[in-house]
Amino acid sequence: MHILYGGTFDPVHHGHLRLALEVSERFGNVPVHLVPCYIPPHRGETGATAAQRLRLLELAIDGEPRLRIDDRELRREGASYTADTLRQLRNELGPDVPLVMVLGTDAFAGFDLWKEWQQIPDLAHIVVVRRPGTLLDPEGEPARLLTERGGEAVDASARASGRVIELDPPWLDISATGVRERIGRGRSPRYLVPDNVWEEIRRLGLYGACPVKNF
Repeated sequence: MHILYGGTFDPVHHGHLRLALEVSERFGNVPVHLVPCYIPPHRGETGATAAQRLRLLELAIDGEPRLRIDDRELRREGASYTADTLRQLRNELGPDVPLVMVLGTDAFAGFDLWKEWQQIPDLAHIVVVRRPGTLLDPEGEPARLLTERGGEAVDASARASGRVIELDPPWLDISATGVRERIGRGRSPRYLVPDNVWEEIRRLGLYGACPVKNF
């Protein structure tokens, strides 16, 4: 089984990391590959460069073998489309290896706006992590997809793709937007991001942080 969790990670925070570990545990401690995107199709410019975001990810997962980085979207450059990444991975893994992609209900709610979204369930299982306060339109395509393809975590190992699986792990209500705004206002994001990530943000002066040596 191959699990990927994509995002901008601008910056990576404890919510991302805890969620990735929860997913890993639900699937028998299979490693989760964090896939930072180069240019997110549905938002503006990132606050940190691709190289800086990758460096923060490397610091964040240091010492945790269940979390790994796949930087293919950064190396590919251009707009990062999930369908392209999944197609590339499917070609590498072959037709029989279960491939799992992870996203929150907020992202899944707009799934039918994604490029080639109809092709994605044929390439991978979709794990939808329930996020408090986000509901699917019962008449929308994502809700229909969940009804038609809904399954359990154990179903993902039995076939290569095709299931939509809901998970409801403990959720740390942290957003990268909130972290950036807090830093921009001169407030500390300590305990929202790993200490070594915050130290690097301050060293680089990212998101409006004042570069200083100590916490």
